[in-house]
Amino acid sequence: MTALAPTLQAFFTDRLISQRRASPHTITGYRDTIRLLLDFTTTRTGKPPSGLDVADLDAPLVAAFLDHLETSRGNSVRTRNHRLAAIHSLFAYAAVRHPEHAASIARVLAIPAKRYDRNLLTFLTEQEVDALLAVCDRRTRTGRRDHALLVLAIQTGLRISELTSLTRADLVLDAGTHVHCTGKGRKERRTPLTPLTRDVLRVWLHEHDTDPTQPLFPTNRGTPLSRDAIEHRLRHYLTLAANTCPSLKTKHVTTHTLRHTAAMRLLHAGVDITVIALWLGHEQVSTANAYLHADMTQKEQAIAQTGNPTTTPGRYHPTDPILAFLEAL
Repeated sequence: MTALAPTLQAFFTDRLISQRRASPHTITGYRDTIRLLLDFTTTRTGKPPSGLDVADLDAPLVAAFLDHLETSRGNSVRTRNHRLAAIHSLFAYAAVRHPEHAASIARVLAIPAKRYDRNLLTFLTEQEVDALLAVCDRRTRTGRRDHALLVLAIQTGLRISELTSLTRADLVLDAGTHVHCTGKGRKERRTPLTPLTRDVLRVWLHEHDTDPTQPLFPTNRGTPLSRDAIEHRLRHYLTLAANTCPSLKTKHVTTHTLRHTAAMRLLHAGVDITVIALWLGHEQVSTANAYLHADMTQKEQAIAQTGNPTTTPGRYHPTDPILAFLEAL
């Protein structure tokens, strides 16, 4: 076994799990990246993963792997950059353990993230929200569960990972109604609930077992809904809602779009952008500036308060055809 294998094991067990106490989501993402890289390297070199050395993962190979992600696997530039960040983390750890490969490791660490176009974020209008919630068939248990989940997501802006991890104990529906969650970076936050959201969740909880440790939105087997299951249910309802609200056909909507929708609803209500950043659990307030860029209402109000220059639209007078002919000679 080469030096790469024990370095990989120590990176996950010592660095990520013991020292950084990385979340399961982070560990899964790093694991998938390294597995893809090793598979690609094995195909290129013919060596099994256990036979690879640090020198085999040089900068040209890593660059080819990143191109492979975009061209062959169809990954976006953002996904490519996330994979590169995981590789950089591994090689920064390996640099301390293997100084003999310092030059090769430095060249890998010098590979830059790729720039990409930052499109305006997508969010749902009030009419689209109403159409989406209306198609949940509340005559069935699944429909009532999905309706409660969508109402909560649209009002609170919880991330999909936060929604899947909620239990009954995370809800406080008496005085000081709120939902408690642990988000990115192990940051806890409490988000207040509106009377409508509180009432919807109360109705849904009446169908549950009283065990407070049970998932708030379980499957039929009582296990927590997965990320894929929530996205699948959302796509199903979007297809139905598009029949009555055609504007939904032109939007790419995911569960994260509901998070954007919650932020835009707060912004339209006049809530300060700093409060919105805290509401969503952003580590930096500047992250929430994307909502200002996407909001035409704020821009229209701003332009309405500005003055106009002292000029007139004017009127176009076509040139006399004879003069135009002479000027063209």
